[in-house]
Amino acid sequence: MAPLKNSKHEAFARALVEGMSGHDAYLAAGYKSGTPAATDAAASRLLRMGKVAARVAELKVDAARASTITAARVLDELGKLAFANMQDYMRSGADGDPFLDFSKLTRDQAAALQEVTIEDFKDGRGEDAREVRKIRFKLADKRASLVDLGKAFGLFKEKIEHTGKDGGPLETRQAPPALVPREVAIAVKALLAAAEASVGLLPAAGSDADRLKAIMRSGRPMPPDLYAALHTGMANDRG
Repeated sequence: MAPLKNSKHEAFARALVEGMSGHDAYLAAGYKSGTPAATDAAASRLLRMGKVAARVAELKVDAARASTITAARVLDELGKLAFANMQDYMRSGADGDPFLDFSKLTRDQAAALQEVTIEDFKDGRGEDAREVRKIRFKLADKRASLVDLGKAFGLFKEKIEHTGKDGGPLETRQAPPALVPREVAIAVKALLAAAEASVGLLPAAGSDADRLKAIMRSGRPMPPDLYAALHTGMANDRG
């Protein structure tokens, strides 16, 4: 699918894929700002347009594919360094002595070459002097590349020790007593009120569940405190 003909629609779709909320993507695309509620509604209508929704889906697939290709290429390049063999760069003469031979070097083998140095000089003096060429080459660190590959594939388990300040023992603290139901209700309502203010909503008089739904439908990023409370509760339920 080609980029959308409407440049603002295309900018809106790209902003969403980059991680912006509908509200922020609408403004980033160049649309005028109204009230927060009006802007959120306009962004929602734009996202429901067939061409825009399809473009967003396509851009997400492209982003995921690019990420996969990048990861695969990194591992492929590491493999070239890790599995390079000295025999790929040298040959044995009739007398059994080794000599460098890069004539059949492939691109993958060349990737492991970190350094090649050529030095020309004369050995001896006068009529006995002869031209000498000395070639040195250095391969990438094989062990380090193997370790990086091993970590990428989860072959090594690292042991991590936790200590307190300056290597001392860890400090422990007693958890505060659990809240009684009435205290929990008060804390929840205070958390919802703060979240409503953060996303630009007026305090609602409905149930806590309805207020939470309105916050989630606002199109604005969920306030960190509310997000943490929700996910902590979900984790405790699963435990």
